[in-house]
Amino acid sequence: MEFNLEDPFTCLNQHEFDSITALFSAEFDHMSSHGFAQSLKTSDILASFRQEAIALFFQMQYSCNFDPFTTYLAVNYMDRFISRKDIAQCKPWILRLLVISCLSLAAKMREKDFSSLDFQKEGFIFDIQTIQRMELLILDALNWRMRSITPFSFLCFFMSLFKLKDPPFTQALKARATSIIFKTQMEINLFAFKPSTMAASALLLASHDLFPLQFPSFKSSIFSCEYVYKENLLTCFNAMQEMVINEGNESALDSVSSTGTPLSILEWPCRKAESQSTTTTTSATVMPGNRESKQRKINGFCSESNRVQTSQIQQ
Repeated sequence: MEFNLEDPFTCLNQHEFDSITALFSAEFDHMSSHGFAQSLKTSDILASFRQEAIALFFQMQYSCNFDPFTTYLAVNYMDRFISRKDIAQCKPWILRLLVISCLSLAAKMREKDFSSLDFQKEGFIFDIQTIQRMELLILDALNWRMRSITPFSFLCFFMSLFKLKDPPFTQALKARATSIIFKTQMEINLFAFKPSTMAASALLLASHDLFPLQFPSFKSSIFSCEYVYKENLLTCFNAMQEMVINEGNESALDSVSSTGTPLSILEWPCRKAESQSTTTTTSATVMPGNRESKQRKINGFCSESNRVQTSQIQQ
């Protein structure tokens, strides 16, 4: 059965698990180790390693025509792995092998066709045994927890609190929040937050963009949830808002303070007159497909040709 990031407990016996409670209880087991975000900020080597890896992931996503959920899962594996393992020796072949192995594992979980030969036409070339050995190292570091609990796992739960009755509106809200979540893997300041907190923040940000009149009600619904810690949510929301602003998404900038500093949306009063006048424009701006996203040029990081054997991989 294909692994669905929105429902990580699909194949488990529902009589043994209360899905919602189990999700919130187990999400810590699927996060990067404590202090990973700080390590990325203080270690140029680690930050550079991850940046190169992300570029390779997107290269492979386009080459294999993978959906972004598969790539998201692969990056999740990589972050959890490098947060627990020492990669002081960041050799290019190690980076490429790690990326290929994480994407291979994610493709298996998502039941996608994957051939490592598709991106080994130049540069370092690995045999199947080498990739399998690296996969085992990754699985061991992750304690074989491959059905990752991510922010996508909590979207449906938090959306159910909004009690939206119009399917198109529900799909638009989910699509907008999903788009925001995909971008969070690039934002170091968000790594320390739980997946559930990130999901709630993304939905709040999306709801303000799409449904400004209903935003106070949506905010109240999430804040009243027993699983939500308000202070953490506010901090996460501010970081996520800043991320969206830096991406050039002007739909989140409806109000600016006298000093020119954007205010937190959660602290803004929702004025009816302003909301009504901007609802149409805002919706047209944020709907998926109506805005061209910036594409970063991805450059290859190695030009030499080399074949790496299994014996070279050291745990």
